[in-house]
Amino acid sequence: MPKIVILTGDAAETLEVFYPYHRLQEAGYEVHIAAPEKRKLQFVVHDFVDGFDTYTEKPGHTWDADIAFADVVAGDYVAVVVPGGRAPEYIRNNEEAKRIVREFFAADAPVAATCHGPLLLAAAGVLAGRTSSAYPELAIDVELGGGVFENGGGVVDGNLVTARAWPDNGTWMKAFLEVLDAAGASRAAA
Repeated sequence: MPKIVILTGDAAETLEVFYPYHRLQEAGYEVHIAAPEKRKLQFVVHDFVDGFDTYTEKPGHTWDADIAFADVVAGDYVAVVVPGGRAPEYIRNNEEAKRIVREFFAADAPVAATCHGPLLLAAAGVLAGRTSSAYPELAIDVELGGGVFENGGGVVDGNLVTARAWPDNGTWMKAFLEVLDAAGASRAAA
């Protein structure tokens, strides 16, 4: 069964971890959660409140990481997913997380990122010349990383599929599954 790795950590957005996790399992992939270390992670729930300039945050679900970033061998996986929430704000400083992202881009393998996930891509130096969506307030981060910001869900640029946040989960994963199929990361080999 082909494998996909999700790069995340504490304070990741629950819906942006669990939706791709379960959707990709449903599509026939084995999905692993990778984090700075192999331990129980605390996710969060972000929501929007009328009158607030930004989102609110509440504790979400907990989930065990399957593997530490340092132990991820990119070649063992057909694709990588980077959910949002606040986790990307700190995992973008992790050299192993950046290494993993660079290896997927170097192999032209499918990469999905949403919300704050493109912060890790920018830190890894892989957004130059690429079109990427992200949480809209991160347009400047995409651009400073050399990318072109597009405010949309399921934005595809070659092997890269990005979205703004959890309200885009359906269009994001639909586009990602199409990129996986086009890349030959077929579940039929399972």
